Amino acid sequence: MSALIKLSHYTTIVADTGDLNAIRRLRPKDATTNPSLVTSALLSGEHDDLIQQIKGLGLTQDATIDRLTAELGKQILSHIDGRVSTEVDARHSFDTDKTVKNALEFIELYDKLGVDTSRILIKIASTWQGIKSAEILEKQGIHCNLTLLFTNTQARACADAGVKLISPFVGRLTDWQKTHENKQLIDIADDLGVNSVKNIYQFYKLHGYATEIMGASFRSTAQILALAGCDLLTISPALLDELANMDDQVIRQLTPSNNPLERPTPISEKDFYTQQDDSPLNTLLLKGIDGFIDARNKLTHQLF
Repeated sequence: MSALIKLSHYTTIVADTGDLNAIRRLRPKDATTNPSLVTSALLSGEHDDLIQQIKGLGLTQDATIDRLTAELGKQILSHIDGRVSTEVDARHSFDTDKTVKNALEFIELYDKLGVDTSRILIKIASTWQGIKSAEILEKQGIHCNLTLLFTNTQARACADAGVKLISPFVGRLTDWQKTHENKQLIDIADDLGVNSVKNIYQFYKLHGYATEIMGASFRSTAQILALAGCDLLTISPALLDELANMDDQVIRQLTPSNNPLERPTPISEKDFYTQQDDSPLNTLLLKGIDGFIDARNKLTHQLF
């Protein structure tokens, strides 16, 4: 039995890709996309006919990109049984109203394409405004995946807002740690990214939050196996293949609490900004947003 199958006994496996060939082959339960993955998929050549068809509709550039993103999401859903995460325009990351509007536009798009919108997770950057947007959407029954999450402050605010799912980024935290500590290798026991997810998991389960935790942005199978038992893990096709070819023992590392404690007072906007701005990890959030904006701009420049 492969390590991947063993891991799936404890954790829901999600494919972190927009590559339809990989999704057909791997058959994950869920799939996640982001602007970088969408850009890569749409520029692969596999979707050239679809691109020309959508461009022929006479939509604005932004509407064309969103329509193509939804069309890709629909195709992904035809190959999986679960959910797909679709990210709103990262340019709206600090604007609650625009984020909510874009999210509702995606839900409307998916509905018009005949997709069961309960299978859509709206993916939003974990800024204060993004978290507030998710809170509004969740109250309307639209579930959200809060991404670019690097700090306990972001995780607490997401739990307070009642979001469906968060995606703490493991690998980018580890990359930052290597640079900050001037190290080439980090022992898995000291891995900042792995320990961040463990801490969030323990906090959520200890206080009975329903928000799901999906570790993301992995650099190695060791990081993945160190989080066996996490609610979900979204993994690149390359690392999924590596796990499928391993027969290592997989031991559950994370287990939910049976006796939840009283929840702490929700974090205020002032405290969120104070704690987040004081964190050196806030730069990772800002860089992540800029990276997703750049990916969308690249797609726009290639298509128009």
